[in-house]
Amino acid sequence: MKLFIQAAIGSIAIHVLYFVSILIIGYIKTLNYTPDIESSWNSVDPLQNEVAFGMTGSPFFFVFTFIGVTLFCEALIVLYRKVKEVQG
Repeated sequence: MKLFIQAAIGSIAIHVLYFVSILIIGYIKTLNYTPDIESSWNSVDPLQNEVAFGMTGSPFFFVFTFIGVTLFCEALIVLYRKVKEVQG
């Protein structure tokens, strides 16, 4: 059970790192955005009246990635313990 908890904590850490990096990348892109007003006069398109931030998708995707990364972390922990046992 301790192995699974360690792997789940590793999976949570990886997912948090992923979401924080996505937010930071989006923030940096927003800060550095400069609209090209001059070329936008050539093609006039109707503007959207709604803006959405984030992504849409199935919430089960995150459950499956959490389980998959947990199993991967568990395999890495087991491999690390076996290598450590052989060396020492």
